[in-house]
Amino acid sequence: MAMAGIRLHDISLPGHASPGVGFEAPFEMLDACHERVERMLGLLGKLRAHVRTHGADPQARDAARDVMRYFDQAGPHHHEDEERHVFPPLLAQRDPAVVAVVIRLKQDHQEMAVMWAQVRAALMALVESVEGWPGFSAEDQQCFDAYDALYRRHLVDENGVVYPAARSLIRGETLQAMSADMMARRGVVG
Repeated sequence: MAMAGIRLHDISLPGHASPGVGFEAPFEMLDACHERVERMLGLLGKLRAHVRTHGADPQARDAARDVMRYFDQAGPHHHEDEERHVFPPLLAQRDPAVVAVVIRLKQDHQEMAVMWAQVRAALMALVESVEGWPGFSAEDQQCFDAYDALYRRHLVDENGVVYPAARSLIRGETLQAMSADMMARRGVVG
């Protein structure tokens, strides 16, 4: 099923990594999640364009459900992974530049949760829409833009600063414990 450039079958299911990436490689799993976040943000952008042209058709509803499923399920797990395993050793290291970025990222997680509730409400209105649904409001569009911008800046900070610093600190048994916790919280048998 495709819609004006949105190919739903090309999007990995939430919670599933790219082929060959498993929880035994936690940072690769976190990187794969970032790739899926970027795809979901892209899908949200394509969905917005599609709705302007085609309204709330079945493809739009399916795409909205996919975005909601990802950010309802995999997104919170990912943020918890970072809060539990990536951020603490960086804060303990006390590099002022890295600590400042980590503090901002922790604040981002809180802001993202609030913003997601607004984005989700707009997507749910689409999913549950009936004939004559007016489309996304100007306020919805602003919320989508803000969510996208925050998430994209957040990914740049994590990929460019935080993950490289954390990879140099989290090794051996600590990395194995991180892997085990990530699997346990998701019900994955290792």
